[in-house]
Amino acid sequence: MKNIFVAFVFGTLIAANAQAGDFRIGIVDTERILRESAQALSAQKKIDKEFAVRDQEIKKLAGEIKDAQDDLDKNRSKMSDSSRRIKEREIANLNLQLQTRQREFREDLSLRQNEELAQILAKADKAIRAIAESEQYDVILQEAVYRNPRVDITDKVLKYLEGEPLSESDK
Repeated sequence: MKNIFVAFVFGTLIAANAQAGDFRIGIVDTERILRESAQALSAQKKIDKEFAVRDQEIKKLAGEIKDAQDDLDKNRSKMSDSSRRIKEREIANLNLQLQTRQREFREDLSLRQNEELAQILAKADKAIRAIAESEQYDVILQEAVYRNPRVDITDKVLKYLEGEPLSESDK
């Protein structure tokens, strides 16, 4: 209900301003900014580098578990019950370790990505405000179900962000 009211008020304002004179509206595709901007690409490279060691450790542990499981399967008939149970417990413990590391990795990665995305969005908002002021837009929306290419200013925002020097934290 609230969305309908907001849409009605927004539509009324647009109609009133359109009758009063030139009304400029722009729409920005935020997802595209987060995919294509130099800052987003730089942030992704930085995060990949930051998490590469942990990713390799997780892959190594997964390989160790696979090798231990293969060894158990291959030598099961030759093993005593007690040594088989010990090996199965070791594999179960390694699996728990792997699951814990994977969960922590995903959580840390998600947190780090959200931090970088927040910085990129702040820079994009700054760019959008600068464009809005310099080109005298009345309204700029982020996110729309449909955007006419005539009012889509995403390319302008991307160009503005390209011109902005990367800070030390972006490199």
